Amino acid sequence: MMAGMAVAMPLMLAGEHVLAGERGMFHFPSADEVRTQPISRTGNETVWPFSVDDGTLACVWSGGQRVVMFFEGRPEGLDEDETFQPRQVIVTTDPMQLTLGNMASRDLFRPAASVEERIRLVAPFATLGQKLCDQPAGARVGHGEL
Repeated sequence: MMAGMAVAMPLMLAGEHVLAGERGMFHFPSADEVRTQPISRTGNETVWPFSVDDGTLACVWSGGQRVVMFFEGRPEGLDEDETFQPRQVIVTTDPMQLTLGNMASRDLFRPAASVEERIRLVAPFATLGQKLCDQPAGARVGHGEL
């Protein structure tokens, strides 16, 4: 017990260490740190992982790390003055984040027979999102630019 405390105390007193490409655990990003790209399903696309045909891929900070998310687009028949709260999902190949992290909005994904199939469907979009994360802060990337 005492040996554990002897090791832990200097680490706690040293302060928070942040690796390259990360922020502190409690970093609250500003709007200019978010990167976005509108994406939409093409007519012949058969491996589209989402249940809606268009939305926005975004790179945001969460828990001190960059996270790729998909936000559904505004429905076409909805008036501009009507409130719209888009659903969002984490786009990742990490099975824990993909399943547990998306429990609240899992219907934003199209049905998949297994977690493995869902990973296979989202993998290209996770890669695209990581490329988006590599863009300059505040980047707004148009269709097909990545």
